[in-house]
Amino acid sequence: MHKTLIVTNDFPPRPGGIQAFLHNMAVRLDPDQVVVYASTWKRGREGAEATAAFDAEQPFTVVRDRTTMLLPTPRVTRRAVALLREHGCESVWFGAAAPLGLMAPDLRRAGARRIVATSHGHEAGWAQLPAARQLLRRIGEGTDTITYLGEYTRSRIASALTPEAAARMTHLPPGVDETTFHPGSGGEEIRRRLGLADRPVVVCVSRLVPRKGQDTLIRAMPAILARVPDAVLLIVGGGPYERELRRLVETTGVGDSVRFTGAVPWSELPAHYGAGDVFAMPCRTRRGGLDVEGLGIVYLEASATGLPVVAGDSGGAPDAVLDGETGWVVRGGSAAEAAERVTELLLDPELRRRMGERGRAWIHSTWRWDLLATRLRALL
Repeated sequence: MHKTLIVTNDFPPRPGGIQAFLHNMAVRLDPDQVVVYASTWKRGREGAEATAAFDAEQPFTVVRDRTTMLLPTPRVTRRAVALLREHGCESVWFGAAAPLGLMAPDLRRAGARRIVATSHGHEAGWAQLPAARQLLRRIGEGTDTITYLGEYTRSRIASALTPEAAARMTHLPPGVDETTFHPGSGGEEIRRRLGLADRPVVVCVSRLVPRKGQDTLIRAMPAILARVPDAVLLIVGGGPYERELRRLVETTGVGDSVRFTGAVPWSELPAHYGAGDVFAMPCRTRRGGLDVEGLGIVYLEASATGLPVVAGDSGGAPDAVLDGETGWVVRGGSAAEAAERVTELLLDPELRRRMGERGRAWIHSTWRWDLLATRLRALL
């Protein structure tokens, strides 16, 4: 494989699904053939210390820009070109196609022979805005391929590209580490810690923002409790929507049946999935299609843990569920549909077992990191 320069804003210790995607791919490449050019996570001593500690543990070179957000400015482009030349890189991987892929022509002139740009949910939003569509078109023309998460994002982004660039798009979703997310990952300890004992648990692991649908689950709880009186909703994660969600819990009157963990360390995420009997995140599309779920890696992590999933129908989320086999897709924002599916699963242990086993088998055959990293190496 050619030596590769990875250019990205999305890299740990900055938390998030895209960050985990990039890092999991990077560590599966030859570390002697990888250089990462990334933004700084956050300013201040604490952020600097966390970033330095993380970077020191990596098997490859990580170069941090002083800014917290890389943009394709002349200064950032010059730095990327200098790193390409200094380290003798022949291929470039943009962790997010927009907007960093606009640097592709300069890197091509500097000697990059292969340029890959990965798209996520936000590029599908860009494709709906006239000015942003033109930028996506330029990115498509300047790169060898734009990768996509699933059919929803592919079709949206392809509509903004030239026919030639659209034909060069390649499927490259994130994967799941089966050795990290698996049944028996420590859920019993989390249950004991939170005092959940033998209560039926609906778990939602995600950043707390309106699109994810934690509010829909809270509104669904009265109907769920009517049939499963001891059920509890475990909301795992932090984010700006937390205050509104806590208020909704109070006004809905389900305070005894909803638990918030706040942000949890990455190392404890598998155990928090394992604390659930059912995983649910009924995500919805917002802002006229600009705020949309690209895929939903959490559904795949839940399946790897052996849980049935209830997903929303936003964007590419249905691509992460075999509807009727590993779980169900419901209308995002519909508390009634979410309540119906969650209740059905809580009341039927055999159905939960069957869907959980099917989900884990699907992860093994289709979504393993090693399979997807092999695909990336071929692209580079």
